[in-house]
Amino acid sequence: MYNDDTELLFPSRVIRELREARESGWTELVDRVKETPPDDPEHLAFVLMMVKLNGCTSCNADSFRAMRGCTQCALQNVKRQKGPDSELVKLFDKARKEADKFAPQK
Repeated sequence: MYNDDTELLFPSRVIRELREARESGWTELVDRVKETPPDDPEHLAFVLMMVKLNGCTSCNADSFRAMRGCTQCALQNVKRQKGPDSELVKLFDKARKEADKFAPQK
């Protein structure tokens, strides 16, 4: 089964769809990242965080996640995260440090 919303890794177009998934800390992070260009370090870090959070590298065309699509998968995983929004912001900060190693500031 093919779903138009399914891609190889977390697609940037889904970022803005995640805005209302959690409380203010998460909303502020999404607002900060959603308008950045794809090569911006914060944008790259957000995508990296979501790839890890969603398990995108283990997703395949026959999986239930792929059949539901990237948007629904990401929404479900963000909503399922236990703990406060600050934990997700910490994951983002960690991904930012990791992304900076491979895509340093210009």
